[in-house]
Amino acid sequence: MFLDEFHTVIDGRIVVSAAQASRFAKEVAGDFNPIHDPEAKRFVVPGDLLFALAMSKYGLGQRMSVSFSGMVGKDKPLNLPDNHQGVIEITDDAGKVYTHVEHHGEVSHDRALIEAVIRSYVAFSGQNFPYILVPLLEKHQVMFNPRRPLVIYESMSFELDRVAIAEPILALVNSTLDVNGKRGDAHFIFEIRDGDEVIGKGDKKLIVSGLQPYDAELMGRVVDDFELLKSAYRPSAPA
Repeated sequence: MFLDEFHTVIDGRIVVSAAQASRFAKEVAGDFNPIHDPEAKRFVVPGDLLFALAMSKYGLGQRMSVSFSGMVGKDKPLNLPDNHQGVIEITDDAGKVYTHVEHHGEVSHDRALIEAVIRSYVAFSGQNFPYILVPLLEKHQVMFNPRRPLVIYESMSFELDRVAIAEPILALVNSTLDVNGKRGDAHFIFEIRDGDEVIGKGDKKLIVSGLQPYDAELMGRVVDDFELLKSAYRPSAPA
């Protein structure tokens, strides 16, 4: 499967190197958040990669959800259980839970379909910043601190009418932001299509902390930096 180049299996555990995680973020998701750069001091493996690895192992469920309770650093051995009853926890050897996945209903193990769904979802997810989040922040006249941006991918869920899908496509339907002091809960509501037919719906939640009044000039600089990183990036060979 295409995810093979973005992780390694060592003694039955999943290990993701900084280079593998960074390539997935940039080349599959289009995510140029500096925390996914290999040299970042607070490097984090993308949550979308963890969910993709879970889906590749357990299949595409008719109803799935994922939530994150910890950030995974480079080369952290992770355990994905062989058996589950619809609830899957990705843990380290000490038992710390990093990712909680729920998996119910009809299941497809069609590898081509799973890859297509993963690619479609992470491409949508990678558009969150700046293309979806920035207009939402501007609408509510708030923004994160550009010197210490705190935007956390908390959870995502979706439900499908069926798992037999020929051409999965994800599209944004609506975005909302609930502001409570210096914290904002952002929801990106999306629909899942099979070609032109809507067959499912989902919701991705981000937490935006350290909110301050919106400053178009400051946010413009953040977006410009993102676009510069994106345009300057050149795909590398698999690690």
